Order: sequence, then C-alpha cells, then structure tokens
Amino acid sequence: MESVKRKPVTMITGYLGAGKTTVLNELLKSQSGKKLAIIVNDLGSINVDASVLRGNNSVVEADSKMIEMTNGCICCTLQEAFMEQIEKLSMDDKVDSIIVEASGVSNPAAIAFGFLNYQKMRGQSSVYLDSIVTVADADRLYNEFIEDMRDLADDRSEEEDPDIINLVMDQIEFCNVVLLSKCDLLSREQVDEIKKVIRSFQNEAEIYECVNGMIDPEKIFRGTKFDYDKVLHSSALQRAMEREARMEEEYEDDYGISSFAFKDPRPFDYDKFIDLVSNDFPQELIRGKGYMWFKGDDIHVHLFEQAGRNSAVTEVSNWVASMPEEEQQRIFEEFPDIKEEWHEKYGDRLNQLVFIGRGYDKEAFVEKLKECLVD
Repeated sequence: MESVKRKPVTMITGYLGAGKTTVLNELLKSQSGKKLAIIVNDLGSINVDASVLRGNNSVVEADSKMIEMTNGCICCTLQEAFMEQIEKLSMDDKVDSIIVEASGVSNPAAIAFGFLNYQKMRGQSSVYLDSIVTVADADRLYNEFIEDMRDLADDRSEEEDPDIINLVMDQIEFCNVVLLSKCDLLSREQVDEIKKVIRSFQNEAEIYECVNGMIDPEKIFRGTKFDYDKVLHSSALQRAMEREARMEEEYEDDYGISSFAFKDPRPFDYDKFIDLVSNDFPQELIRGKGYMWFKGDDIHVHLFEQAGRNSAVTEVSNWVASMPEEEQQRIFEEFPDIKEEWHEKYGDRLNQLVFIGRGYDKEAFVEKLKECLVD
C-alpha cells in the first residue's frame, strides 16, 4: 500500500487566445471548498495569466496555491523543474489536486511523456496525470481552418501561420478532452461541422462545447489515471504512421477516413514540392506528416506537416549519411537498424510521408508527388 495518497494532476492546454485562463477561472469558481494548487506556465518574463488569476476571488475561495513558471516551456526547458514542483506541491496536506495551465505553444504529448518518464525514473510518485484538456477556439478553427480547407478565401494575405495551425492540430490530437470555446460566435451547423472535422483525426477524445469558459467540472476532473497509450493511438495520424511501419499502406475507418503512406529514397525538388503543396494540394487531405529531403541539400532532415490547406517544412536534424565516418560507425553500433536499412546510393536519406483524408484520389496524388522527385 502506498504511504502517500497519490494526487491527480489535470493539464489544460490550447493555443494562445483559445480561452484556457477563462476555463480555469470558471473551474475554480465551481470548486469552492476544494484544496487546489495551480501551476501557470508562460513563455514570457511577465505572466499575465497568473495576474488575472490572482485578481479573481475564486482563487482565495478555493484555498488555492499558485506557482508561476516563466521563461521556458514545461514540455522542454522547464520539464524537470515542473515535475519537481508538482511533487513538492503534492506533499502539502493543504492540496487535494493540482491544475496545470500550459503555455499556448506547449506540445501536450511532450509534457505527458516527460511526466511519465520522470515517474518511471523515480520508481514511485505522489501524483498521477488525470486528464489532458485541450481548449480549442471554435470560431478560429472554423474561419482559419475549415473555411480554408474549402478554398473559399481568395485573399490569403492574412492567412494563419501554418506552424500555428499544425500546433493546434497537435494539441487536439493528443488529449482526452476537447473543449470547443467561443461556440456562441458560430451557428449550430458550423459547430457541428467543426466537430465532424475534429472526429476525422481524433476519434477518442470527448468533445464538449464551451461558452465563456463554463463547463461541468465533472467532465474535466476524472479521478482516473491518464491512459497515455490510448490517447496516443486516438490520433488518426499516429495510427496511420504505425500502419505504415507495419507495411500496411492504406486503411479506411468507419467514418470513411482513409490513410496511406508514401515512401521513396529519391530526393524532392524543393520548388516543385512547394508548388504542389501551395497550388495543387488535394483539399480532401485533412492531415499529413513525415520526414523528407531535397536535392541540393543532402545534409538536413526536413519535417513536413500539413493541416487542411496549411503546410510547413522545417529543418529538424541531419542525416547520418552526411556525418563523418567515425560518427556514423558510433551511431551504427548504437542503432543497428539504421545500418540494416541503409540504401546503397542514398544512405539513410528517405522520404516517409503519411496522409489522411476522405474521398481523395490517391493514385493521382501519388503521381504528382513522384513528379516532384529527382534522381
């Protein structure tokens, strides 16, 4: 039997402006009498969100303790400090549970993995991750994602940064509760359409509508241990990647959503590929992700991410084949699988892309991808 009762940690994520702090304030009001501790994470040196919370009497009514974590993100630079702070709070008899408001640019998958890895290294922990709640701005999703997928916007000069859209998709893909905020700004039909799109790449998470941050706390505070593996596999994109690894090229689920993988060791022509994703990309493809390389740059691994009509290509690391021979040998010893899959001409350089969507012409799109390749 555990000597210390394990206390639940509820994490609230969501992009900047989605309404995380509003939701948190409403939850505090509804939890009067409970002993809560709050950790607010913000990347800036001045934590505005924490200031808002301090000005709310509900924090005092809830007998809450609040800690600010600034100048870093709890999914990376502040991860160890974050976990140490949680453990410290959990040992306080005045704390029943902990709520974490993550920064708007946090990746919840990285936070959850760090959380579980920290506990695994310790062997025992006084806390458990209860739930990851993603607050998503319904109005923004509709106007900057769904409308764009329909290709209705002729003027794209103020289009959302594709990196932001992909981050929003990552946050929705890895959670067990989605709170659609600002639903009062849309019609019933528009809200239903957003839910339908979310279901196309996130099949498992509960989706609740939310206006002015008001939500039944019973839907948030579960009291059960967060199932990392189940949430990881709730993403249609993640399942597609795993099927690709098992050499299952194509799949269709009950919602009519299908996925397929594209693999080829030959490099892409950068200009041709960018022209394809910018001007001739099938609007039926909802999500895409994978690693790739380009002719003229045999050093860098590039990450491709696509959400609707938004896409981004980001340099993330170096190919082993571009490294000095001594470094290659060290990597081969540590990761023998790389050597086993080594291409005679290209080494470990390989385009591996996965796409999911509904009603697209796979053969036509694959042909367009192949036309962007060069020998």
